[in-house]
Amino acid sequence: MCGIFGISGHPEAAALTHLGLYSLQHRGQESAGIVAVKDGDVKAIRAMGLVSDQFSAERMRTLAGPVALGHTRYSTAGSSTIENAQPALVHFKGGHIALAHNGNLTNALDIRGQLEDDGSIFSSSADSEVIVHRLAKAKAEKPEEKLAEALVGIEGAYSLLVVIGDTLVAARDPLGWRPLVLGRLNGAYVFASETCALDIVGATVEREVKPGEIIAIGPDGSLRSLERGAATKLHRCVFEYVYFARPDSSVFGGSVDRARRALGRRLAQEHPAPGADLVFAVPDSSNSAALGFSEISGLPLELALIRNHYVGRTFIQPTQSGRDAKVKVKYNPVREILDGKKVVMVDDSIVRGTTTKGLVALIRAAGAKEVHMRVSSPPITGPCWYGIDTPDRDQLIAAKHSVEDIARLIGVDSLGYLSLDGMLGAVPGGPEGFCHACFSGQYPTQPPSVGPVRLKRA
Repeated sequence: MCGIFGISGHPEAAALTHLGLYSLQHRGQESAGIVAVKDGDVKAIRAMGLVSDQFSAERMRTLAGPVALGHTRYSTAGSSTIENAQPALVHFKGGHIALAHNGNLTNALDIRGQLEDDGSIFSSSADSEVIVHRLAKAKAEKPEEKLAEALVGIEGAYSLLVVIGDTLVAARDPLGWRPLVLGRLNGAYVFASETCALDIVGATVEREVKPGEIIAIGPDGSLRSLERGAATKLHRCVFEYVYFARPDSSVFGGSVDRARRALGRRLAQEHPAPGADLVFAVPDSSNSAALGFSEISGLPLELALIRNHYVGRTFIQPTQSGRDAKVKVKYNPVREILDGKKVVMVDDSIVRGTTTKGLVALIRAAGAKEVHMRVSSPPITGPCWYGIDTPDRDQLIAAKHSVEDIARLIGVDSLGYLSLDGMLGAVPGGPEGFCHACFSGQYPTQPPSVGPVRLKRA
């Protein structure tokens, strides 16, 4: 999962992209990058780490021009290296191409093999690079037609921002897996993974980029739309509503906060906790769900677990040791609230179970008499092939254990997951049109390519 942001037609494009990336930092914390274009001259900054660490005023002054795109990266397989940081930038006989990708291409290894057989040389292990090579080979004249040509036969999830020359191009895959919105800022066009990134720069939301659509913004400010057609059945990622997107965003046309409140209300109906004294959230992604649970259950909502906001998300840490170390650094219980109480702890998901086990231990050490875990999504039983860090089934606690076994392993008195029907019925636009393969095992595509090189997702 990554965050992408792009703007065309503003003299401070790079500075606004920098701001936009701050609002998308939750979508990726391993590396960040910005590319800016002025009169055919392209400059780039890519670095490991957070947006706040890498873009000094001195470095930002090198990024001039009315067109810019940016990326915050969350890798989901292999090593985290500068070679895989985005936006990717290449120079070829037709000029330059810069690309930022959110998603995962399931047949990238096959395409990479074909390109290498034709003489292409790759500089990274990112699946996104196959699109760059195809763009460089495309015969079409217009930038949007070049991208359409490059995407023929590409499978999997992608929301893309591409700069070809002075033209900014945006695209979404036909199944609509990942969000991408279009906004306006005075005379400029702005694209972002989430609406919260439009808010921070003062842009107004125009609409979503449609599944299967390619939009080109020319250097003269013209907008051209090329619709390749959406799939007959969309597969928008329901986990965007459950966990990834910020609650102040709207994705897939619906409010994330309202979706999570509805998930929490449905959870309280399916798995009440009679006899409990209070409910609290595992902050911050579960705050809205806990509020919904409180509304239906009548239990008071307490701030019993405090999050250190200077520590990143534990789930999207690339290694297990990183996730383990951050639990105590990231969270601290409020003993005065928990001591002697029977408590309901609401979280959005349980993936590996290690973070949850550590949190339960903290809550018990703070004096909780009983701990009842409630989860606002179903058990995750299968890998995601479309851009979320669950590549191997044997890493998923619910793939190997019953609910009762999981409760024992994480140390809670009771455990309740929201049902699949409950989740899909609670999110905006549900229950149809969502990908829920990691919960249900119903995959809309064939398994990813398997080969000697393990590609890294964007």
